[in-house]
Amino acid sequence: MQNPSAKDNPRLPLNETYPRLARNDRGWLKPGDDFLRVFLARPELAPVAESCPAELALHAALVLQPAKPVSAAELQALQDADARDSYSLFLRFRDGLLAAGTLEAYYLSLFPRQGGGSINIPPLFIDLLVQAILRHVLEDSGDAYELRAAEMLFRSQRISSQDGQVLSGDRETLDMFNETGGLGDFGRFLAEAKAPLRSINMQVLTDDNAPDFFAASQIGQHRFLLDLTHEVSNDLSHGLVFTMTRARSGLKALASVLQKWVGHFLGVAVTVRPLQKVDDEAWRWHVGLDVEATALLNDLYEGREVEPARLLRLVSLFRLDFADAREMRADVAGKPVYLGLMMNTDGVVKLKPQNLLVNLPLREAV
Repeated sequence: MQNPSAKDNPRLPLNETYPRLARNDRGWLKPGDDFLRVFLARPELAPVAESCPAELALHAALVLQPAKPVSAAELQALQDADARDSYSLFLRFRDGLLAAGTLEAYYLSLFPRQGGGSINIPPLFIDLLVQAILRHVLEDSGDAYELRAAEMLFRSQRISSQDGQVLSGDRETLDMFNETGGLGDFGRFLAEAKAPLRSINMQVLTDDNAPDFFAASQIGQHRFLLDLTHEVSNDLSHGLVFTMTRARSGLKALASVLQKWVGHFLGVAVTVRPLQKVDDEAWRWHVGLDVEATALLNDLYEGREVEPARLLRLVSLFRLDFADAREMRADVAGKPVYLGLMMNTDGVVKLKPQNLLVNLPLREAV
């Protein structure tokens, strides 16, 4: 059974939230009023029953004109301190985004290659930016595995092993059901009363249930597990190697997403493929895709001893190659770049896609 195509699914999973955005000549996304309204509709900013008249008036005015200037006096008029903080953060984000002109330019400004940047907006806003950008990067993709893998770039994952498979599940979804059975405060009450909670129906993504993945994603559900198990290679002697391909492995899909992510931002063509180990005496460059992997690769590169238990938390390695070595720094031109993805001691992976944009050995800074 083939994966549903983009034409068969006019609302792909990464499009569940965002309106279509205009592009500039480079293909980068220009923020408009409808995009800003997405943030105003989120629970962090949407009015509640306790909202004061000043908050209701400010929210209504911003929904009507999302780019309107807001004075310090208007903010101070909000009675609730949390509401003042939330609107202050949104306005800081909005003003920075509009000044940058595109989502991509603003995102890159948060993580300058030369260092010295400071993040003054909530991590949630950064994740929402990544989600919106990926929606457009993968606009023509109808591959369910690729779209599920893309979620790893903006949603934390829990990694588990089951029957020899390495599975990645949405952390927020899994934690919610573990704590409340998906029933919110009522579920928490039942848990405290030691009443039985319903179980979550988490499925490993396959060709057969790909249509269900699209349907669930359209309504904001993240209940599909991605198989990140490596292929198994058997040496048949005489230089022959037989590879047992795992049809449901999401590592190739994740590699494809990372490849497109780099191309969209940096304008350089690269190939990324999963790797089981680094066997390279001339290892020259590496990039950790998360904090844990960065530290591990640094230790391995420097020849420091690493505890076996720590190595077991490595989910995968990848090899990144530039199509044109002239795009690389002269001292490493033509050499592969090794990537690592690793879970923390709680089994959580928080992939940082900005690491690829900041730390690749480019000939010139973008």
